[in-house]
Amino acid sequence: MDTVLETERLILDRVRETDREDYFRNISHDRKVLETFICRYAETPDEVDLSAYINNEKLFAIRLKETGRLIGIILYFDETEDSCEIGYGIGSSYWGKGYMTEAVRRFLSFCFADKGFRTVYASFFTGNEASRRVMEKCGMEFSRFSEKELVYMGEEKDLTYYAICRA
Repeated sequence: MDTVLETERLILDRVRETDREDYFRNISHDRKVLETFICRYAETPDEVDLSAYINNEKLFAIRLKETGRLIGIILYFDETEDSCEIGYGIGSSYWGKGYMTEAVRRFLSFCFADKGFRTVYASFFTGNEASRRVMEKCGMEFSRFSEKELVYMGEEKDLTYYAICRA
């Protein structure tokens, strides 16, 4: 059975083929998002391939309850027996409204209570203050800094890691 997570304003559930247009508009064609979230740029919705996302139990669509439309995604990865890393992205037109904090809080609860992880990590491109604030509002604390950890869009990127442990 598919997991559905709810908050006051959001539903987190499986990505569907019918999400292609919303994913295109809010993630893969939104250049502001692509500065902070690793994703391949798409010029048209036809270039968006959601096949790896559909039926991926680790990846959730973030939807507005009132419309059911995908506004972002959140996932866990690099899991071990007792830890994982999470990642997230949301369309820039939804920035600054508290949606990401709401989604991350609920997702952390899922990672601890449902998946049984003891520690959850997250990272952001150093300088992405909005993502840092989301992590801090959700109780995460600085873990480590990683200089030039990866190359993205032709640039070496520094990552800052935050973590939270199950109470």
